[in-house]
Amino acid sequence: MAKKKKNLFEKFANWATSVTGSSGAFILAMVVIIVWIVTGPIFKYSDTWQLVINTGTTIVTFLMVFLIQKTQNKDSKAIHLKLNELLASHQGASNRMVDIEDLNEEELDQLHKFYVQLSDLAEKEEDITCTHSIDAAEENHQMKLGQYRTRKSYMNAKKRTSKKSN
Repeated sequence: MAKKKKNLFEKFANWATSVTGSSGAFILAMVVIIVWIVTGPIFKYSDTWQLVINTGTTIVTFLMVFLIQKTQNKDSKAIHLKLNELLASHQGASNRMVDIEDLNEEELDQLHKFYVQLSDLAEKEEDITCTHSIDAAEENHQMKLGQYRTRKSYMNAKKRTSKKSN
């Protein structure tokens, strides 16, 4: 896939995010605060002295909120696309999960309740590699359980569990 040229704001946002997230930026901010504190007695802790730091930090904070949100949106979109690719490419995964970030809160709560049920089913199994899909969880549970019962590792685990309970 050919990379599209970034617009001026995106270039600036990437640069600014990189620079402001560095150790140098933190040290610079600390130096500014120390200089401001040291100059307090010189300016007799006046209202103007306080206004300088308040105005400066307010402006920086205001601008950084938008910059951070832009970067967060881009990163979030990239992560969602990567996860969607993994879901779409994995045979056992449910394609219903692709783009679930577009669901409302109530729909996400419903899915959460379903996965709690899947977790409860999984806890009842001796083989931790057994998995479930949202599309046919109960059926898959029974089918996989039948397949795993013939595995040597399952039978050994079953023997160990029964020996412990005796």
